[in-house]
Amino acid sequence: MSRSLVKFAAIILVIAALFYVGLYGLDFTEKYRIPGIMDSDGITQGLDLKGGTVIVFKADTDEPSEEDMDNVVNLLRKRLDFQGYTEASVTMQGSNKVRVELPDVQDSDKAVETLGATAQLEFKDADGNLIMTGGEVKDAKSEYGQTEQGISKSSYYISMTFTDEGQSKFSAATKTAAAAASSGKNFISIEMDGNILTAPQVKQQIDSETCIITGQFTAEEAKALAANIKSGQLPFSLKTDEVKVVSATLGEEALSKAITAGIIGLILVLLFMLIVYRIMGLMADIALLFYLSIVLILLANFHVNLTLPGIAGIILAIGMAVDANVVIFERVKEELKLGKTVRSSVESGFNRALSAVIDSNVTTIISAVILWWLGTGTIKGFGMTLLMGVIVSMFSAIFVTKFLLKQMIGMNVRNNWLYGVSKKKTGSESVKGGEA
Repeated sequence: MSRSLVKFAAIILVIAALFYVGLYGLDFTEKYRIPGIMDSDGITQGLDLKGGTVIVFKADTDEPSEEDMDNVVNLLRKRLDFQGYTEASVTMQGSNKVRVELPDVQDSDKAVETLGATAQLEFKDADGNLIMTGGEVKDAKSEYGQTEQGISKSSYYISMTFTDEGQSKFSAATKTAAAAASSGKNFISIEMDGNILTAPQVKQQIDSETCIITGQFTAEEAKALAANIKSGQLPFSLKTDEVKVVSATLGEEALSKAITAGIIGLILVLLFMLIVYRIMGLMADIALLFYLSIVLILLANFHVNLTLPGIAGIILAIGMAVDANVVIFERVKEELKLGKTVRSSVESGFNRALSAVIDSNVTTIISAVILWWLGTGTIKGFGMTLLMGVIVSMFSAIFVTKFLLKQMIGMNVRNNWLYGVSKKKTGSESVKGGEA
């Protein structure tokens, strides 16, 4: 009994600590911290909670290619980053539309003008003089291999292909730049909308259709730079298909109502489980608090963009956890009614209900993955939180609840009534609180 009591107390303390960390975070060192949802950088509120602007652009061409649409998405995302809209999201919508969400931006006209304008990719010399534009670059791609003769080490680099006019301009510019090595002006900067993407040094004149940019690039950096150079100018103009402004006040009201509804729903679920299943319901309630703690920690550390549908996904996952416990507990009660001991009934109940619980959760996980992978905007957020919640809730229902119940049995809490079974419904005298 003493050992079970210690284990039970320990798990309660662990859950309490996790809940605290989920709310307020935890400092390990001066440089490393686990954020909590109360931290300013813990959870990013979605546009429907924070307010802002939604813009849907449509390609002004018939049947744009997938590659062109990917370039548009990449260019718009880079442009938003340059302008400080780090919380903005850019996603494909269908085959010819791009959806841009800008939290905290209420001036929709300015946003449309800024994003819809044709981007300018420019090559400039050390004095800021224009050499050529992105329209004179036919292609740019990331490659991996040796960049110099006699050096066996391979690295990532960017390979550019010019038009005839681009080749002529680039040749003249590299000749001038190479001659200015002594003054430190032997570089050519590549800029997008006035922001420098890279400024490689020029060692010699380059008079060919292709050239490479070397450096200590990672695979991701080389791929991103090549994509930015290649998509330096929009392949076609964009038409504004839809503009919607969400008031910050409406967002605050929606968040307040969603949180209130979630709290009321959680309290009702906790009371229902406690009243109907008694000691098993209490253990399920404690397991639900474990679930909430882990979800809060995951939300804060993955910096999930939380939306109203995202909150709905979390609440739905609570229902999934309770549903799993109901299936298990009803099985346990059936075992008790057959006259088995409490310990045997709990073990059998969990084992026999396990396949049904796993099957129901796996189907939900598949649906959540599809929503997260293929969805856009708030649908994607719903899929993400639902996926996260279902996985954690399944773990808490199967493992945490069972562990807590075993400790109750170890502390000689074996009265069948406490496990939701009336004495009148038991199958034999052996289940009236006898030995487990």
